[in-house]
Amino acid sequence: MRWALVKVSLAVTAMVVIAFAVPLGLVIQEMARDRAFTNAERQAAAIGPTLSITTDRDQLERAVASTQAGAAGRMAVHVPASEETGGQDLEIGTRRAAVRDLGTTERLGRASITEVPGGSALLQPTALSSGEIAVVEVFVPEDEVSNGVTTAWLVLAGVGVALIVGSVAVADRLGVRMVQPAQRLAGAAHELGEGKLGARVPEEGPTELRSAAVAFNSMADQVVQLLANERELAADLSHRLRTPLTVLRLNAASLGDGPAADQTRAAVAQLEREVDTIIRTAREAKPQTQATGPGAGCDVSEVVRERMGFWSALAEDEGRKVRLAGVDRPVRIPVARPELAAALDALLGNVFRHTPEGTAFSVDVHNGDDAVIVLVSDAGPGIADPQAALARGNSGARDGSTGLGLDIVRRVAESTGGDVRIGHSVLGGTEVRIWIQLGGERAQGRRGHRTGRRKRRGLNHD
Repeated sequence: MRWALVKVSLAVTAMVVIAFAVPLGLVIQEMARDRAFTNAERQAAAIGPTLSITTDRDQLERAVASTQAGAAGRMAVHVPASEETGGQDLEIGTRRAAVRDLGTTERLGRASITEVPGGSALLQPTALSSGEIAVVEVFVPEDEVSNGVTTAWLVLAGVGVALIVGSVAVADRLGVRMVQPAQRLAGAAHELGEGKLGARVPEEGPTELRSAAVAFNSMADQVVQLLANERELAADLSHRLRTPLTVLRLNAASLGDGPAADQTRAAVAQLEREVDTIIRTAREAKPQTQATGPGAGCDVSEVVRERMGFWSALAEDEGRKVRLAGVDRPVRIPVARPELAAALDALLGNVFRHTPEGTAFSVDVHNGDDAVIVLVSDAGPGIADPQAALARGNSGARDGSTGLGLDIVRRVAESTGGDVRIGHSVLGGTEVRIWIQLGGERAQGRRGHRTGRRKRRGLNHD
């Protein structure tokens, strides 16, 4: 916008300068020409009284010399032959005009201007006492015709350049006054889009931009208020689950001993922890979905072994073959333990929910230099449309699905700069690949994402 204003101002001012300076320069040029020939006419008229009295050469030469006044050699007098001149043409001074032009002026009896070498000549007819017509020739040099014209053009050009520079400077200042508020508004919108809810815009600048700043600040305040209301609502809804969870925990305590009872009590305890986590996260300003500092995160091998220990009992009851690989050594990832456990439970729950009993599945962990890949594969019927399943919230299109399972997995991967892919497994069914970028910084992870994808095939199985 700033440069657009400068360009418009430059174009308009240039057109105005050209429209006024060029005609004014031409007028000055014409005035200089008129001034030069007016002086020539005055000199020619000064010799007229002498010609009307006498045609004596000596007297005419003295009159011509006194009339030129410092411009010697510019005037000539041509007197036709008569009794007073002894029957011969009388010519005083240096003739520059052609004889034909002199004859035409004498015959027509009116002044004329003719071009001669080095300038122009004014031919002025003058009546003699004998009735003949004499012609007074006054030479006007070219530099006298254009005297002062070059200076005038230079002055006009200087004035035009000054006007253009001034208008550009004024337009630039106006552009800055308009662009800076717009840039601040764009920067605040970008910050708000990145999750910086405290971004606000100073309400200054032109009226329209002030109105836009007021609207933006009002929108930002409403967004903050809506998010706060949603957090409170999530916390309240989660808090309501405490009562049925308490009943489940009391009932689980009365189940006695045995693997099924222990698993039920463990599941109820984990559910209580998850509800507590939801309540705490909902009441905090920032969601705790990623590591908060160096050394934070969890051991993916330990979490996988723990969750497979939980699901293996149910797999044994349903006759499912289970394979676990790549968890024999610690592998640190920048993901909080509850978040990774929730993602694994979501994927394994989908295996049990959407594949027939007896379907085998496996969990593999691949550790690379810059990323860790967790593969959850099964031998089920597979997913007909993986792209549709990866669409946010679309996993709930099937019966028994809330639509949040793959979204939870995606959030865990994307919190590190990674991603989630669905493909065909070597078991014949579905393979969900969780790509977890190491390093902890989202921006760094996204910059290395393409390079990491090219290296996936080269990861070693630990």
